[in-house]
Amino acid sequence: MNLHKTLATVSGMTMLSRMTGLLRELLIARAFGASAYTDAFNVAFRIPNLLRRLFAEGAFSQAFVPILAEYKNKKGEAATKDLVDHVATILILALVVTCIIGIIASPVVVYFIATGLKSDPDAFASSVLMTRIMFPYIGFMAFVALSGGILNTWRQFQVPAFTPVLLNFAFIGASLLLAPHLEQPVYALAFAVVLGGILQVAMQVPALYRIGMLPRIGFNPKFALKDPGVQRVLRQMVPAVVAVSVAQISIIINTNIASHLASGSVSWLTYADRLMEFPTALLGVALGTILLPSLSKAHADSDHAEYSSLLDWGLRLTFLIALPSAVGLATLSEPLTTTLFHYGKFDTQAVTMTSRALVAYGVGLIGLIVVKILAPGFYAKQDIRTPVKIGIVVLVATQLMNLMFVPTFAHAGLALSVGLGACLNAGFLFWGLRQRGIYVPQHGWGIFLAKLTGALFLLAGVALWTAGQFDWVAMRATPLHRVGALCLVMLACGVTYFGALLAMGFRFRDFKRVTS
Repeated sequence: MNLHKTLATVSGMTMLSRMTGLLRELLIARAFGASAYTDAFNVAFRIPNLLRRLFAEGAFSQAFVPILAEYKNKKGEAATKDLVDHVATILILALVVTCIIGIIASPVVVYFIATGLKSDPDAFASSVLMTRIMFPYIGFMAFVALSGGILNTWRQFQVPAFTPVLLNFAFIGASLLLAPHLEQPVYALAFAVVLGGILQVAMQVPALYRIGMLPRIGFNPKFALKDPGVQRVLRQMVPAVVAVSVAQISIIINTNIASHLASGSVSWLTYADRLMEFPTALLGVALGTILLPSLSKAHADSDHAEYSSLLDWGLRLTFLIALPSAVGLATLSEPLTTTLFHYGKFDTQAVTMTSRALVAYGVGLIGLIVVKILAPGFYAKQDIRTPVKIGIVVLVATQLMNLMFVPTFAHAGLALSVGLGACLNAGFLFWGLRQRGIYVPQHGWGIFLAKLTGALFLLAGVALWTAGQFDWVAMRATPLHRVGALCLVMLACGVTYFGALLAMGFRFRDFKRVTS
């Protein structure tokens, strides 16, 4: 398999997802701005999202994919299909129960996630209602996570990568068609989440059927639990849940802190997070998606050299793309924020506050992406306990940084703590892989980083100078001119960075990678 070609395919699908995601955020910003009610929606949406990452995409994928790859490579199709059926049965039934409990307990859940909303009874009540509407989304996404793990193991990356686009389409349709007809327009976004979940499930079924792995959901969990493979997945899920919980606890704490800051703080962070996730998903998520099955296969084959080489390739590609992205977010925060969001109810204050959060996220972007490359180095070896221990230390460090940064930088301090905490996490993961001899850096890293640094300084200078030639807020009256100006600035930055790399001897072919 050509990993470079596969990465391009997955990144292309992810690009489409992020482009439609930006369009959705633009429409939401224009229609709803940054207010107590958008805060209420963002809090409500964060709850099923947190549980989705905790029990579906996060912990489940980390535990399931390496074991599934082992079954596929060593035990044959029949045993693999039985494992899929039994795991699906346990996962879906467990999340149905979780959804029922969550719907009943929504007021308590919202209170603990964002106690600051209690000061606005209407916003709190709206958040509770939207949480109840959206809770079934967790069940839908559990099936999507299961499907994604199966399809990625079969090297069918396109469908899982495209699936998030359907949620964005649901948001866009609800913002344009449903919101104007509701007494409280923001509720349209909650209904869009449910519709998006249904569409994503429907997208998986034909793809699973084509490879003969469409799971049969049973109604006898005791029988499914007797499967040794299921028992192994569950044993791996325990530390995996703890590992993902650490990150999600940090998000919950940050959301709670933001709910006590100025009205709109949760929304400012959400808009900045959307921009920050653009490079994170294009590179970090895409690379992590294709690396985990390949690393799992290398581990199953006891090919230690291939295992280390895959990690080295992923890290070099990450530094090549993530570092200029971080510089871009930090130097072009205002142009990006104004061009994408500064319309309708999204006012000048929202631009300033979102830009500050974006700069703070940019500081730690490299850590946020590198974690997604290094963590699979442990997961593929079915070692989840090490990332758990690291994550607990990072959680404590992040909250200590919040104590230092939030009083001075308000909501931007929360973003800064997240980014720096991710850098600390990446550092510990790297150290752990090196100490155990799992990853041995290949030759040439010193000159590679030296050349990158030179190109990055040139990029930063060009970005600051070209962006300084325009009054981005004043150009609100001429949005097409503003879009054109941003395109020119980004073109100048891209030509400068990649031109400098070419001049210093970088070649596209040097980053190609083929694996069996």
